[in-house]
Amino acid sequence: MRTTTIIFSFLTVLLACRCQSVEFKEEIQLTMDSSYNHDLDNNDNFSPDDQWLVYDIRTEEGGIGACNRIEKVNVNTGEKVTMYELSQNTSYGPGVGAVSYSHRENSVVFIHGLMNVTEENPYQQWRRTGVIVDDAHPGTPIYMDARDITFPFTPGALRGGTHRHEWSGDGQWIGFTYNDAIMKALEDSTGQIYNLRTIGVSRKIKPVVVEEDPDGENVSGEWFSALVVKVVSQPKPGSDDISRAAGDSWVGTSGYVDESGRKQIARAFIGTVKDINGNDVDEVFVVDIPEDITVPGNNGPLEGTPVNMPSPPAGTHQRRLTYTAKSQFPGCTGVVRSTPDGSLLAFRALDDQGIRQIFTISSVGGEPVQQTHHNSEVQSGARWHPDGKRFFYVWNNSIVMKEVGKETFTTLTKPTNQPPADLVISHDGSMIAYNYLVPRNSENQTKQIFLIHLD
Repeated sequence: MRTTTIIFSFLTVLLACRCQSVEFKEEIQLTMDSSYNHDLDNNDNFSPDDQWLVYDIRTEEGGIGACNRIEKVNVNTGEKVTMYELSQNTSYGPGVGAVSYSHRENSVVFIHGLMNVTEENPYQQWRRTGVIVDDAHPGTPIYMDARDITFPFTPGALRGGTHRHEWSGDGQWIGFTYNDAIMKALEDSTGQIYNLRTIGVSRKIKPVVVEEDPDGENVSGEWFSALVVKVVSQPKPGSDDISRAAGDSWVGTSGYVDESGRKQIARAFIGTVKDINGNDVDEVFVVDIPEDITVPGNNGPLEGTPVNMPSPPAGTHQRRLTYTAKSQFPGCTGVVRSTPDGSLLAFRALDDQGIRQIFTISSVGGEPVQQTHHNSEVQSGARWHPDGKRFFYVWNNSIVMKEVGKETFTTLTKPTNQPPADLVISHDGSMIAYNYLVPRNSENQTKQIFLIHLD
């Protein structure tokens, strides 16, 4: 078990802050094996029935490329089950990791590197796919997104690597970030910027069959995939053009209600724009996604060309929500997280004193509202309780609970010499799981999973 120590600075803050209450919960160390990490990776790790937590075992040095196993642990008994294992993984791949549970089905999705890796051609951001494994069939991979790097490319297939896969609340979609192998090769050959991170979605419409290639780069998939955010290498200063899209998540469990009263599927994200002086600034965006992602839009083919990224389908609409570029402390950061009903988005930004806090903004637009007012930096993004009224985050090396619009906040765990990380809330709202680095010996630490139970 971890030894916790209440540090003097915490007591000072506690005495000075009339807005704070304390409800220290019993912290339960769920994983004990100190020989390897148990990495939640800030995903959706609880099973639909809240009985299991899924994770990967990557090392800090090797990362996902060197990770060979996906496991789950029972929250009541501590029993471990191997969901998927690469028997001959190497330091350069293929690699697996960053796993998430479906909210509806007993299935997980995770990054899977290409099987044709070599030391000269290892696991990379643009050389991976998403793989689904059902609880009932551990070890059996279902390739989600198809990959086709052979021209002419295939609609419904991508040409690079997907990452940070996240199921929608209804289980019909999976969202992800993306890097393109064709654009990376063009960047390497020209010296110009083409390898831009962006965002895509997959839907279980129909399998996408791709012709195999001699090098083993192409992969057929069971879901139809499309990129939904347009990125450009040189955004116009002062415009809403973006050069990078990341920090994304679904808006609501089934979308949000737009200004016309219609339910709209969407993903919120952080997009990098240029201010009027040409400096990069990260802002909050939303992209509305059509029900049918198989119809090409006006910007080009879904599958892309040898010199252009795959283009978003008809009906996608990306819009900017924050305009911090002209403020004293510009920029937003982290993963943008939505309330279950999709009405509010939470993100981190700097306040007027230059301290990183949590803000919220309506999904349909408006002014951001500062929700935290700490005298030191908020250390993590917000994770919402299923009631949509409370959110959780890390501050002062502790897990904190706060209700939207209220001044008061509640500290749930004692501060330690390093912060908890990768918070995830159970579907029924009764538990918070998170990672701590626990000393293994005098020189090493391993990442372990802890739990607290909420009233």
